[in-house]
Amino acid sequence: MATSPLPALPAASPEVVEIERALTRITYLSTRARQHNQLMGLAGVPLDRAAVALLRQVADSDPLRPGELAQRLGVEASHVTRTVQQLQKSGYVTRVPDPDDGRAQRIQLTDAGRLAIDRIRDAGVRGMQLALADWTPEELRELATLFHRMVDDFLSYAVDDDTEHQAATPAGSA
Repeated sequence: MATSPLPALPAASPEVVEIERALTRITYLSTRARQHNQLMGLAGVPLDRAAVALLRQVADSDPLRPGELAQRLGVEASHVTRTVQQLQKSGYVTRVPDPDDGRAQRIQLTDAGRLAIDRIRDAGVRGMQLALADWTPEELRELATLFHRMVDDFLSYAVDDDTEHQAATPAGSA
């Protein structure tokens, strides 16, 4: 499957280059297996990274169909199916009827799932609080504001990019 070349852009500013480098570093640090295992140990929740990502997504939305979860997570539907089965066996999620289509089901957190995600988030926040202990409240507010702005801009760009891709792709050949 050939990918289309990126459009020609002006050279990136040194600031954008440094932001990309910092994001790459923080992504690497936050996705290391050791970091994940440490977080799960602190939270007392024995889940792998895929299960935590899915649990977070379910916690942050209304109940979703498995296909919607796969799309939001950027994974194949079969990955979601396996992970949902694992989480269901552990008692963290349940399947509920889709109110829009009686044949379909949606994935919803159970009370145990809500408790697990709360514990995971609490452990993550505690770790972040320790790492940022020397920052002033103003610096933390500024960082939070800028992070939210950056995420919103990334999401807006991703939607625009998807729309442009769909518009440039002949019908039925995506």
